[in-house]
Amino acid sequence: MPAGNQANPLLDLAGLPCFSQIRPEHVVPAVDALLTEARETVERLLEQTVPYTWDSLVQPLEELGQRLGRAWSPVGHLHSVADSEPLREAYNACLPKLTSWHTELGHNERLRRAYRAIADGPEYPRLNGAQRKVVDNALRDFHLAGVDLPPDKKARFKAVSEELSLLASRFQQHLLDATHAWTKHITDPATLDGLPESARALAWQAAEREALEGWVFTLELPSYTPVMSYAADRELRREMYEAYVTRASDQGPHAGRWDNSQLMEDILRLRHEMAGLLGFANYAEYSLARKMARGTDEVLQFLRDLARRSKPMAQKELAEVARFAREQGGLDHLEPWDVAYYSERLRQHRYDFSQEDLRPYFAVPNVLEGLFQVASRLYGVQIRERSGVELWHPQASFYEIVGEDGESRGQFYLDLYARPHKRGGAWMDECVVRMRTARGLELPVAYLTCNFTPPVGDDPSLLIHQEVTTLFHEFGHGLHHMLTRVDYPSVSGTNGVAWDAVELPSQFLENWCWEREALDLFARHYRTGTALPDELYRKMRSARNLQSGMQMVRQLEFALFDFRLHLEYEPGAGSRLQQILDEVREEVAAIRPPAFNRFAHGFSHIFAGGYAAGYYSYKWAEVLSSDAFAVFEENGVFHRESSMHFLQTFLERGGSEDAMDLFVAFRGREPRIDALLRHSGIAA
Repeated sequence: MPAGNQANPLLDLAGLPCFSQIRPEHVVPAVDALLTEARETVERLLEQTVPYTWDSLVQPLEELGQRLGRAWSPVGHLHSVADSEPLREAYNACLPKLTSWHTELGHNERLRRAYRAIADGPEYPRLNGAQRKVVDNALRDFHLAGVDLPPDKKARFKAVSEELSLLASRFQQHLLDATHAWTKHITDPATLDGLPESARALAWQAAEREALEGWVFTLELPSYTPVMSYAADRELRREMYEAYVTRASDQGPHAGRWDNSQLMEDILRLRHEMAGLLGFANYAEYSLARKMARGTDEVLQFLRDLARRSKPMAQKELAEVARFAREQGGLDHLEPWDVAYYSERLRQHRYDFSQEDLRPYFAVPNVLEGLFQVASRLYGVQIRERSGVELWHPQASFYEIVGEDGESRGQFYLDLYARPHKRGGAWMDECVVRMRTARGLELPVAYLTCNFTPPVGDDPSLLIHQEVTTLFHEFGHGLHHMLTRVDYPSVSGTNGVAWDAVELPSQFLENWCWEREALDLFARHYRTGTALPDELYRKMRSARNLQSGMQMVRQLEFALFDFRLHLEYEPGAGSRLQQILDEVREEVAAIRPPAFNRFAHGFSHIFAGGYAAGYYSYKWAEVLSSDAFAVFEENGVFHRESSMHFLQTFLERGGSEDAMDLFVAFRGREPRIDALLRHSGIAA
């Protein structure tokens, strides 16, 4: 690359991102310069007169993609974790430029012919499996990007792609703004009856930050969830429920202010048009072109089979909660804002156990130590915190993963706590993808982000068990990204993995949160150091599948709604969003929400997060992960031979082979649903 490129403020090939140097006013010109250079590079590569080879074409293009990714990833990350209006403007200004670049690549007929020449040439059989997968995927993706379209349709495809990227960003920004705009200020301590001390302390801290007396509650999950689960004040639960389920919609306390309604219609319309341009009947068909599922009927059958098995159980569980609420709380009618509260009271009544009982045993420093020990016992790696690395917030940290040979395998940033200007939820994202070049090996770097309750006072952050599983889940994604041995970014780590298999490593690692042998590594009281008592562990295990049927149909409702929304879109009729949602709820849901509920307006997974016509992937991958973990149930949770086999079969191979082939290589057969049903308590 030309020496002058080192001056680009978004890029430092010699090290990690310099977050303090990413100033909003620099972002657009820096991206423009990178894209100009990228276009010149592609033209130069295509002007070669010698036969195209891996080294003369594909490797330089892989390096080009890596260069752009390394420059843009910290910008996108800061947009998610330290948002500001100037950064948001710069981010939105660059999205169409980057989308246009990727569309241009996909529409480059000369480039497609060059890849085809390699695939048909004498070098192809001599390439290794990962290299052949890069070439094969590229030829598939050229078609899916519209390279075969006539010029007028190519132009339309490009315009649609750019508009979709902007609409998805606006959807997410509306949701973020709506979430942070609502607060509940409370001065009467009686209103807090039932709330655990951790929730009260967080609300007190939020009030202090605003220079207010009393307590302030927000719609961020560390604040919202305890209210819904523990607050005895039914009106408070109703008020917060309404504010949460109407975010970014035409209903609720901020009705119409950040309304995503038209954005959703536009997104669905444009997705359908995009699929139609490529010859697909609908966006669901287009979505499956890169997934394990072999057709839309297979997905629908899979979801409806699970619904058929789980709905009777869910209805029975809901009736039980309603009966308990009637007997214990005098409720004639159970409302959605009552379900979590009376479910938690039922848990306490039946098992003498509450999620809050576990908090003292899950202090974040101990959980991190245990998580790293689990990874060490499974895969032989050591994880060490590193200092001297620039971070974007004092609560963030940085770690390195070292293999048994003493060599570094990867690195990751960790940002665990909720705060203003940070997107909600939990995720793993790429900072750097593993790649080997003439300069040497570039190690993978990940961002691991959660939104847990921050430390209050002198105490560490204390997690409920569900949050522990969330951390293990995201770290499973991180291990998939960081432990790869594949040297080509297109199929390294999570890249190139079928979307309905990408959740396998993350859901797989969650299982260790339930095993005594693993919990003994970290579940100890944050003050006394005593281990999690056997009696409390038995209660936790016994309550594991409380309302698992209700949890299952809730996920199936989301998945079936998403899939049908994209499968059945009709241009003349629009999305029929509410009609489809009502039909899905009639088919699978245990409880019907009130008319003002607008959950779809906050369904960022499918409207802004890459899961469009793919939310079913969570359950699909859960079949795979449950079946894979059954090996450890048979052999022992730290059975070294099995864990190293999983490492070498899944984590190290990334997207270099088809997901089903990798599963069969590990399990010796195709996946079965039995383990998922057993783990969910739906089958004995």
